[in-house]
Amino acid sequence: MPTIAVIANFLEQLAPARLAENWDNVGLLVGHRDTDVTKVMTCLTITSATAAEAIQEGVQLIVAHHPLPFNALKRLTADTTTGRLLLDLIAARVAVFSAHTAFDSAWLGVNHRLAAGLGLRGVTPLVPHLEGQGAGRWGWLAEPILLQELAERLKKFLSIERLQLVGDPSRSVRTVAVACGAAGEFLDEAKQNGCDAMVIGEARFHTCLEAESVGMGLLLPGHFASERFAMDCLAEVLAQQFPGVQVWASRQEHDPVQWG
Repeated sequence: MPTIAVIANFLEQLAPARLAENWDNVGLLVGHRDTDVTKVMTCLTITSATAAEAIQEGVQLIVAHHPLPFNALKRLTADTTTGRLLLDLIAARVAVFSAHTAFDSAWLGVNHRLAAGLGLRGVTPLVPHLEGQGAGRWGWLAEPILLQELAERLKKFLSIERLQLVGDPSRSVRTVAVACGAAGEFLDEAKQNGCDAMVIGEARFHTCLEAESVGMGLLLPGHFASERFAMDCLAEVLAQQFPGVQVWASRQEHDPVQWG
């Protein structure tokens, strides 16, 4: 059976740390590298529910998109949610690996899969990095479609019922940018590449106003929906790479944001 070090090495090749934003915290964050692994669980975020699931199922490694810890810690106590979760995982000998923005920007990462799910052609990073990889993606559709049609296509791909939309639903779009999560800062890059519309997990109000003012449609499926699907994909990749390991995406994880 593989060790945590072997799986971590594979993940680092899939999503090289050099692709991560400089503010990020990626790699093996908790655990012993020489631990043998029989069970791996992927998830978007380590929460009370996902941590409890991993511990109950006897997982040796959680591959979480969002890092835990994210910020540097001066003390590790159960007085905070982060501290409590880390203490529980450490006591159960559950390791944590996160690729976060490195996986966002990798060729087989979140944004590339999101662009592919929309049927974009000529997919290119919005912010090129080393070896042709980088942050965000943009490309074009085979034929122009209405912004509302693009929204329906996105909902079907992400298996969601609703999303937020900025712009005229009946406007024609062909060149489209994508950036998962909270990625409103890439609006300028999308504009510079002549994009008609952009898919962002979530955006601030003033980002929406700016998109409206420059005539760019925005589709906002939510932070969770824009990234969680990729954790299912990652579980499949790990299961294929390590056939002797039981791998699944968290069954207890849910979007904390509900539509009223």
